[in-house]
Amino acid sequence: MNRRQMLAMLPTIAFSTQIEKAAPGKARLRTAICAYSFREALKAGKMTYEGLVRYAVEHEVDGLDLTVYWFPEPLSESWLVNLKRLAYRNAVEIYSIAVRTEMTRSTPELRRKEVEEVKKWVDVAASLGAGHIRVFGGRVPQGASEAQAAGWAAEVLAQAAEYAGRKGVILGLENHGGITERAETIIKIVNQVNSPWVGINLDTGNFRSDVYRQIEMCLPYAVNAQVKSQIRDEAGRVIESDWDRIFSMFARAGYRGYLALEYEAKEPAETAVPRLLKRLRELAVKYSA
Repeated sequence: MNRRQMLAMLPTIAFSTQIEKAAPGKARLRTAICAYSFREALKAGKMTYEGLVRYAVEHEVDGLDLTVYWFPEPLSESWLVNLKRLAYRNAVEIYSIAVRTEMTRSTPELRRKEVEEVKKWVDVAASLGAGHIRVFGGRVPQGASEAQAAGWAAEVLAQAAEYAGRKGVILGLENHGGITERAETIIKIVNQVNSPWVGINLDTGNFRSDVYRQIEMCLPYAVNAQVKSQIRDEAGRVIESDWDRIFSMFARAGYRGYLALEYEAKEPAETAVPRLLKRLRELAVKYSA
């Protein structure tokens, strides 16, 4: 088979497989920081994305999950590739970006716009060398049922995944309220799309009930994880998250990927994040062994 014949086969190869679930085996846990942990500093211009790369080096973190909300406008290709170069020269992987989406739009025209929005960010991810994008499902529109809204989200995800797959970018649907409030529904959406380019961006702090069971349900589909320091108990109270329990669950599931600290608690990030990253590193080593 010559090179031209091989290239002609690539689209078929990319889209002939179905959803990939984690297989049991040795876990490979890697540490990361979500840019959202420093949202106030980024908003105020007290921290930059370049500064985040240096912060990751200082705190011995493997990767960055870059929330795009504070990217410069207009966004230029030169800014993206220079950030990519800085990360590479510092051995920090920009492996993910996080964007806002509302895939449950009630009209075909609005859903097409959502697909185009995701495509735009797929190109940005490709420029940065990121293999993953965090996306949101959305709320149930007034007058629609949850089943309808879930179907619309699956429709948008499926179309966006066709483009993302050509760029080598995985879309991770986050459990972020709305139609993804419950593990059962988010799993149903991902299974309906049935693409190797779609999985779950598993946020350990976003479920509102039966938290650990729901995390465990999502683990086979997890393509990225955002770890929070707190969860809500059955009474709705904010309590400390049991990271040892959570990391052991990831290990048993054979998860191989990043666990990014997404800090949202009241203590200032400047003091809390270094302490939490130290614990994150310790547990990643412990449960990868």
